[in-house]
Amino acid sequence: MTDGNGTTEHLPGRSRRRFPGISSRAYEHPADRSALVALRKLSGFDTVFKTLSGLLPERSLRLLFLSDSVRVDDAQFTHLYAMLRDACYILDLEKVPAMYVTQDPKPNAMCIGLDEPVIVVTTGLVELLDEEEMRAVIGHEVGHALSGHAVYRTILLFLTGLAVRVAWIPLGNVAIMALVTALREWFRKSELSADRAGLLVGQDLQASMRGLMKIAGGNHLHEMNVDAFLKQADEYESSGDLRDSVLKILNVLPRSHPFTTVRAAELRKWAASRDHQRIMEGHYDRREDDKDTSVYESFRQSASHYSETVRTSKDPLMGLLRDLGDGAGDLGGKLRDRFAGRGTGGGTGGAGGGADRKGGEGATGAAGS
Repeated sequence: MTDGNGTTEHLPGRSRRRFPGISSRAYEHPADRSALVALRKLSGFDTVFKTLSGLLPERSLRLLFLSDSVRVDDAQFTHLYAMLRDACYILDLEKVPAMYVTQDPKPNAMCIGLDEPVIVVTTGLVELLDEEEMRAVIGHEVGHALSGHAVYRTILLFLTGLAVRVAWIPLGNVAIMALVTALREWFRKSELSADRAGLLVGQDLQASMRGLMKIAGGNHLHEMNVDAFLKQADEYESSGDLRDSVLKILNVLPRSHPFTTVRAAELRKWAASRDHQRIMEGHYDRREDDKDTSVYESFRQSASHYSETVRTSKDPLMGLLRDLGDGAGDLGGKLRDRFAGRGTGGGTGGAGGGADRKGGEGATGAAGS
């Protein structure tokens, strides 16, 4: 059935809407979109990165997956192949990316590659998720491919490895780690974009939520509750004092992904937004208009998003920034109160501390890279 803007096709399981010609700009997080638009506008950018391909381990990775993993196609993991083709059909991605299943008990997925994207999922992820949850994850990875994230993730993996090798050179390591830190910040936002793509493919918010919850707590759905899980995200954002705000920043810096409860809360918010509703109604940015996208407008939208985040956030640090923006008088007194947990509506809060056991670089925390 066609309405001139979007189409609804009968795919395995139930009917899902298709989005012909959709641009990745339609679902990208504002910070992710502004960075990508700027990079795409740089003359010769693609050529530079293609030149770098000889230095990067992309060929080695492709050979490794081909030789030591199972390729997903019409003869192997056929149910995953059907989901992959459906995801590409829904997002109108013309060429179906190569996909592999690799033996690893840790639930994980990623999309890498300079010339062509390659999707990799682990056996731990395949065994953890049900069909609809897995469909959202595969849609997440196809969203990465459509956005062109695979190129930048490959660069990030290379630079992270390079930073380890040159750690003995003080200034060299500092310069590379500064770039890695900036790339990680962008990449965390790109994960939020891909989560949205996963929802557009699966078109089942509860399945997306269950998948994220399982990644955090394992295959024990009878012991978990989506509403309670989302309350954790609210508590994480609003509880504690300024010390906890600083600890949150320090905890997230080494990660390539946002924390799982945060991802769930962000996806729930976007699913309820007018932007998501318009896409589902067939009104969205088209790929054919990508070349006319304004870098200035993209940065303006990104700045507006961050301004709105500061305005509405319950985090104590964001509250302090609001006070400063409103011309707060006693800066010293306010800082003292925030660190002491007074006047924030919360207690002193525990020191969240501790390294993230799932974080780090590696191949990213499941529901996709």
